[in-house]
Amino acid sequence: MATEALAHQDNGPGPGVVSIASAHSFLDTVRRLRDAFARSHIKVFAVIDQQAEALTAGLAMPPTTLILFGNPKAGTPLMLARPRSGLDLPLKVLVSESSPGQVTVCFNAAAYIIERHGLPAELEPNLASAERLIASVLQT
Repeated sequence: MATEALAHQDNGPGPGVVSIASAHSFLDTVRRLRDAFARSHIKVFAVIDQQAEALTAGLAMPPTTLILFGNPKAGTPLMLARPRSGLDLPLKVLVSESSPGQVTVCFNAAAYIIERHGLPAELEPNLASAERLIASVLQT
């Protein structure tokens, strides 16, 4: 898989999270991801500025944005095979800047989603293409 050289499994709260350092600023990373999704005919369902939402609650947090995205042509076969896979669809990518200039992008690994829901292995390419797209956007 293309992301293996660029990513590592997150040692955070659970298995299956891919974490990639971005070579770009926070705002540029968010823009580049959205542009790449649009060029690839991947629908962005929502963009949540979690930093702004924290501010409305009177809390401070570093820049953090969650993008929900997907392609019904790729995701629907997964949900037909296992309806509960809709818990992980649409796909999500989290962009955060833990300290100035340190931008990280995290998402669930395709293999993890396939395993988590007991989906047929032949459906993994439906998700893996998004991993490759995200990795390419962050490094170029």
